[in-house]
Amino acid sequence: MTDNQSGVGQQDSTAPFTVVVSRRVKKGQQDAFEALSSQMTERASRFPGYLGTAMFRPASPDDPEYRIVFKFQDRESLAAWEASEERAELLEQIESLLVQPSEREVTSGIVTWFTLPGQNPVTPPPKWKMTIVSWLALYPAVTLVFLLFGDVLAQVPLLLRTLLVTAVVMLLMSYVLMPRMTRWFAFWLFPNTARTSR
Repeated sequence: MTDNQSGVGQQDSTAPFTVVVSRRVKKGQQDAFEALSSQMTERASRFPGYLGTAMFRPASPDDPEYRIVFKFQDRESLAAWEASEERAELLEQIESLLVQPSEREVTSGIVTWFTLPGQNPVTPPPKWKMTIVSWLALYPAVTLVFLLFGDVLAQVPLLLRTLLVTAVVMLLMSYVLMPRMTRWFAFWLFPNTARTSR
């Protein structure tokens, strides 16, 4: 059996891919499901391009839905994992524990910066909101780099200087700033979610 999928091939093949899988587990099968999910994560971690997995358990006893978020560095890495026998073997066992087939959504590019745990399906904020929050993170990141390393960078050739600055800033954006900015501005980026969670 396979997940209900949104097309991977329509997205930028070189950008990181974040996949959110929603699985509604039959009552009494939670322990077996979590054990198989741990095995699935362990197997995925052996594949080139794997960047990590997070599992979000049901919010209440009345909600049987688990959400598993995992990331690969590009489309080819994700496709190799999804076509593997290692995944297919465990997926069949996992699906037998579910109330209904898994649901799956893939995001890539800047949208991966704006993903809140527990969103299913993953609905990105409007582009203008993403642009503003990205700028609010980008400006202090660039300013900080130049304040700390400006004197050194001034002695580096322009092309190399640009390469170094953009590399550092992108790392800060992806792994430090944007995850925090998304949480801090969740009330504005995801207003409907903020209202329903109260």
